[in-house]
Amino acid sequence: MAAKRDKRGLSQYRNEYLAAIAATFSLLATVAAAGWSSPAIPALKQDDSPVPITANQGSWIVSILSIGSLFGPIITGLAVDRYGPKRTLLLSVIPLAIGWVIIVFASNVHIIYAARFLHGISYGTAYSVTPIYLGEISSNAIRGSTGVLITVMAKFAFLLEYSIGPYVDFRSLAWISLTFPVIFFILFFWMPESPYYLLAHNRDKEALSTLRWLRRSDESSEQIEKEFTQMKALVQKTQHDESSLNNLFARSNRKSLGIILLLSCGMQLTGINAILGYAQTIFSKLEMELNAAELSIILASVQLIAVFIPTFFVDRAGRRPLLLLSTGGSLFALIACSVYFTFDAFDYPTETLSWVPFVSTLGFIVSFALGLATVPFAILSEIFPKSIKANANAVFAMVTSLVVFVVVKLFQVISDSAGTYVSFWIFSGCTACTGVLIHFFIPETRGKSFEEIQEIMTVESSSKEKTKCLPLLC
Repeated sequence: MAAKRDKRGLSQYRNEYLAAIAATFSLLATVAAAGWSSPAIPALKQDDSPVPITANQGSWIVSILSIGSLFGPIITGLAVDRYGPKRTLLLSVIPLAIGWVIIVFASNVHIIYAARFLHGISYGTAYSVTPIYLGEISSNAIRGSTGVLITVMAKFAFLLEYSIGPYVDFRSLAWISLTFPVIFFILFFWMPESPYYLLAHNRDKEALSTLRWLRRSDESSEQIEKEFTQMKALVQKTQHDESSLNNLFARSNRKSLGIILLLSCGMQLTGINAILGYAQTIFSKLEMELNAAELSIILASVQLIAVFIPTFFVDRAGRRPLLLLSTGGSLFALIACSVYFTFDAFDYPTETLSWVPFVSTLGFIVSFALGLATVPFAILSEIFPKSIKANANAVFAMVTSLVVFVVVKLFQVISDSAGTYVSFWIFSGCTACTGVLIHFFIPETRGKSFEEIQEIMTVESSSKEKTKCLPLLC
């Protein structure tokens, strides 16, 4: 009997998962552009490269995507409330497709820079819009697991690029990567618009029909009528609220803003994008039986498997426990890498220990996937009122882009000038600080409705709370 109940429960959310998978395919399409650099940079540095590049130019190819992604949130802020999350997400992959075509015909590195900039625009837009769409179509019970799909698709994109890239030339890889935005557009075109957006534009019948399809419920369902009434009341309430960027910094939203800034910076200061962007370059320093390309494929496979783990636990174990476990594991693995590269830099014998940084990197990837890679997007979709959600996602994405650019660009500079070990010690220190801040300032939102979460996020003016919070978080 229990098995039947579980089966019915999973079946109830089928349409929601279908829409969520189609939406998050946008992340597979755009993150493939980030994974492209790992196999492409070594190929472009070869003597027979059709577009020869230097190490410095390679670091710009990796990092300029982050500069382009700064414009994605701006586009989202201007478009998502006017045209809806669905149409904004569909249009977001157009610069991505153009960028791949440019790379196919690129004759010099500056043209590749332009393509990477366009990739960044799509990357930033997709990461801004997708959490909004998922948060507005998902039931309370599965909102965490649908949010995790963002990272699942992103890691699948890395696996595809790492697996295909070393065995084809960089132009062929661009053609293959071009198919991803095309597939996304075809899949997502048939999915529904957010019911919250439809209600905000007085399309009540369409919103109710969409909600019934998502929840797989018949017209006489009291539960659907109740949820629809709550949605409509929330939309009416938020329509009276300020939707300007200034309201994001209002006292009532300051705690939520501090949380997303903490999570955004904490995620990226672990060095995750530098490690993934330069995976083959890092592994080329190791003396192992497998080559750097094969080690990178193993890395991508492990991280894809790892990100499925929180899908089953984020709505059961809670957000905070997963974040703390993830940070602790990431810190331990980064310290192990730091120690190895320190010994190697000072000429201690490390030939028999090459497996240490590789295994530690795998441990880091698994630990990062457990919480830091997934939970922030679930939290981001929950903690802001609808009236400022687009602006909040824009700020999250822009801060993330800035931090990613700094980390990815400086990783190559610091590693070349001071040593790889210095970069890894910096990542270790930042991860330790992130863990401490998460412990003290991130609340639990598991299983709570939007209304309950807003009550948690609204900062009370009591002196007791003032003594607990950082300036930005109070």
